[in-house]
Amino acid sequence: MLTVLGVDYTGVDPSSPCFTCSQTYSWNSSTPCRCSVAFSLDQPFESNVFMYYGLSNFYQNHRRYVKSRDDSQLNGDVASLKNPSKECEPYRSQQDKPIAPCGAIANSLFNDTLELFYIDSNGSRTQIPLVKKGIAWWTDKHVKFRNPNGNVSNLTVAFQGTTKPVNWHKYVYKLDSDPDNNGFINEDFIVWMRTAALPTFRKLYRIIQKKSNMTPTLPRGNYTLDVTYNYLVRSFDGRKRMILSTISWMGGKNPFLGIAYITVGSISFFLGVVLLIVHHKYGNRNNSTDIPN
Repeated sequence: MLTVLGVDYTGVDPSSPCFTCSQTYSWNSSTPCRCSVAFSLDQPFESNVFMYYGLSNFYQNHRRYVKSRDDSQLNGDVASLKNPSKECEPYRSQQDKPIAPCGAIANSLFNDTLELFYIDSNGSRTQIPLVKKGIAWWTDKHVKFRNPNGNVSNLTVAFQGTTKPVNWHKYVYKLDSDPDNNGFINEDFIVWMRTAALPTFRKLYRIIQKKSNMTPTLPRGNYTLDVTYNYLVRSFDGRKRMILSTISWMGGKNPFLGIAYITVGSISFFLGVVLLIVHHKYGNRNNSTDIPN
């Protein structure tokens, strides 16, 4: 059975536990803001659970935003690493050093940290293990995105002479301690770089794997979402959500195609009726062959 739950943690309402973080935090702050949001599950999640982050009113489909990247650089080309594409302006260089990765898409990378805890009847917290690998498309991970010099383990040397994007707190070669998930092949980074078609979207963040057939992956009960609040959305009136979802044999819940088909079908039906009326009313006049005396 397909199960979906969304938790908004934007912090717009003054009563929200994340309100202070949403109001006072800035991109350049060295001290992250943390908040916790409580929620409950009325029914258990039985199979593997997919955790997404969702953003609203964020136009990743803007033409200049979509073009603001260097695919050669992301594929590990050393020449593009040292001299990024002009499409990346104004996020091409900083302090006379090329930015890696360059461009507006990379600069706006989602960087909130989400942790999930189960609260038992005694009030104690048990952290839910979140799997961070396997969230990106295989072709992206192994074909489109590669680190310079063939994904070498010493990424500090590979990215020598470059600097981090303006809004990043870490260099690209420090995104993860795991060398198989670091640099341009970091899966959180890869997922973000696949831009969304609509202003309200969600992207896969983590996977909660089912460990036993005898117990649900997430039992019903009380939970806490711990957030390290880094990502600012107040400037564009955006909203942030954490979404938990299972999948069925048909895939996950995604109403976009259904809404698109109904909308296009309705417009086509309406235009068909209009054209039929126009043809019935004016068609005979245009086809008349009567010659006046």
